[in-house]
Amino acid sequence: MTSFKIGNRLIGADAPPFIIAEMSGNHNQSLDMALQIVEAAAKAGAHALKLQTYTAETMTLDLSEGEFFIKDPNSLWAGTSLYALYEKAHTPWEWHAPIFARAKELGMLAFSTPFDDSAVDFLESLDVPAYKIASFENTDLPLIRRVAATGKPLIISTGMASIAELDETVRAAREAGCKDLVLLKCTSTYPATPANSNVRTIPHLRELFGCQVGLSDHSMGVGVSVAAVALGATVVEKHFTLDRAAGGVDASFSLEPAELASLVVETERAWQAMGQVHYGVTEAERKSLVYRRSLYVTQDMVAGEPFTTANLRAIRPGLGLAPKHAETLLGRRARHAITRGTPLDWSLVE
Repeated sequence: MTSFKIGNRLIGADAPPFIIAEMSGNHNQSLDMALQIVEAAAKAGAHALKLQTYTAETMTLDLSEGEFFIKDPNSLWAGTSLYALYEKAHTPWEWHAPIFARAKELGMLAFSTPFDDSAVDFLESLDVPAYKIASFENTDLPLIRRVAATGKPLIISTGMASIAELDETVRAAREAGCKDLVLLKCTSTYPATPANSNVRTIPHLRELFGCQVGLSDHSMGVGVSVAAVALGATVVEKHFTLDRAAGGVDASFSLEPAELASLVVETERAWQAMGQVHYGVTEAERKSLVYRRSLYVTQDMVAGEPFTTANLRAIRPGLGLAPKHAETLLGRRARHAITRGTPLDWSLVE
């Protein structure tokens, strides 16, 4: 797949995975907390800080009955209306500039997920380096075309989309001008379980659509993300909070600072470990050859004495003949006297 850059970061198989810390609504409507989240994400080593750009009005209707009210007792947000949830979770638009500025000061890229055209226009005014489309919006083709028309890199979460729907989405993005595309495998449950993460989809996405691939990970811990990188993910997105116990709309499935630091380290280790198909001795292993087993004389021998299982053994270190020659040597004779602890070579054999 063709690599490309988001800001100064290379996205592709030849670069460490691009780690995005998603703030979402974990700021609890406090700009001070939002800035603390930015600082903690930078300290943990995240490469990018991401927001979500919407208002309750651009997301839904101010209704509190029927499908506009969350009744599912297993939902993290049960007992509230969609409108009230988005009022609580949204990031005030006037906060974007100071949040992005702080992220940039600390060496991170900063961008967002827009949910309508007005959000795209606003984010363009801030000159964001990329865009993300959320999994629930990946079938909103007019929105995708609007974002793609900016010509900036586009990251799209797959969520519940079928292959046919993803094909429509990718075609719409590319036809509207998107050249740099990332598809993120995403399980649209909050939290997601490892068993429902299905990260084997990641290389299949790459084969189907010929683009960079990654993971939007709603599971707990870092294991699923590490597995995704081993399967070719070049981008990993995780929700991030200062402290799950402090609450926040998405805090319960967000990483804390030490966990985010672990994610950065362990996904890069997984990327480094991928390497290539290789057999035989690597340069790093060459000095370890001496610790292989080889044939040594284990008793003092006189000239003409036959080699037996009593005076010839395969032991460490590896300076003698390979153990595969043992059967050939048994019964043959010593060319001259040999002292115990001598590595055997053919010059010692009649």
